[in-house]
Amino acid sequence: MFSTRQLFFEILAQTSPAPIALEIEKASGCWLYSPEGRKYFDLIAGVSVSNIGHNNPVVINAIKQQLDKYMHLMVYGEFIQKPQVQLAEALCSLLPGALNSVYFTSSGSEAAEGAIKLARRYTGRHEIISFKNAYHGSTLGALSVMGNETLKRAFRPLMPSVRQIEFNNEDSLEAISHHTACVIAEPIQAEAGVIVAEHDFIRKLRNKCTEKGALLIFDEIQTGFGRTGDIFAMDCFKVYPDIVLFAKSLGGGLPLGAFISSRDVMSALCSNPALGHITTFGGHPVSCSAGLASIEYIIEHRLAENACRAGEKFRELLVHPAIREIRGKGLLLAAELENTAVVKKAIKRCLANGLITEWFLFDEKSIRISPPLIISESEIREVCKIIIKSLDEV
Repeated sequence: MFSTRQLFFEILAQTSPAPIALEIEKASGCWLYSPEGRKYFDLIAGVSVSNIGHNNPVVINAIKQQLDKYMHLMVYGEFIQKPQVQLAEALCSLLPGALNSVYFTSSGSEAAEGAIKLARRYTGRHEIISFKNAYHGSTLGALSVMGNETLKRAFRPLMPSVRQIEFNNEDSLEAISHHTACVIAEPIQAEAGVIVAEHDFIRKLRNKCTEKGALLIFDEIQTGFGRTGDIFAMDCFKVYPDIVLFAKSLGGGLPLGAFISSRDVMSALCSNPALGHITTFGGHPVSCSAGLASIEYIIEHRLAENACRAGEKFRELLVHPAIREIRGKGLLLAAELENTAVVKKAIKRCLANGLITEWFLFDEKSIRISPPLIISESEIREVCKIIIKSLDEV
């Protein structure tokens, strides 16, 4: 008889040669529990997914209510399904008026793919500009605009007509031209190690896109829904795109993504040809019900404000000779250490001490701090003690 652990390695496709391979039986709030009853604090919230904590009872109740009505009915866009309409209305109420048409997907990668297709279709142009060290997903189009050659090299040739420029480099914006369909950017580059856009840079990016007739896409897949101390990271800059991408925490723990634009721009996908972009499970009614409950919980409980307070408390308490810098906003933080070797040892010690964290795809010198936004001050103190203890052990 094979154990679950043995079967995990035998019959599940692996994403790396050395997965964490931590077996979890249940989860609640900020904590995960092994079958043996050992608890682990989740300092990464499933990579910025569980903003309202694991197994939130408000979301669980919304899921159960929708399950009693129906699950999948039809491919996205054909039937009127109340959960989709309600969630789209809630999203539009939080966004500037020009972002008023929602296309639901199943994931962030699919949202990026849809947005790229939309920009090309609407503008009639083919060139896409993205940024070095950007991450937008791992499907072929999203991979093409990813800003890291290591993850792309083995899959070339990729989508043509993609140019990459330097983030926070105003001179690089001169690459945007009348041939550019869109520029895709994260207001805060998460996987680069939480690199926050400079205010002047992001304003000039917006102005250059407007000047050249290129659509500006903001990827808020990791930064959305209170994580950075604002409902959306772009709210901090008061700079808004033509298309915005959401996923991860959007579904309240269930799979859900979206790209949102104006009705005028979005209409380009529904004719010449019809069904210019289609998805079977995008906007699944159960996911949309969970997403609506999650958004309402974030707003009602002022979790964006809590993210601000909590982020400052981490900066105050995380003082150690090994920590060179803490970057980021709210509860999307990177604690930079001396080198990759120290980071990997520290993460291993943290896990042994009951704390789950990791590094970033394009920054292996920093530890990720992105816990659920419900984290309490006492939990922050406990987490910081574990990190400092683990660094001492390293």
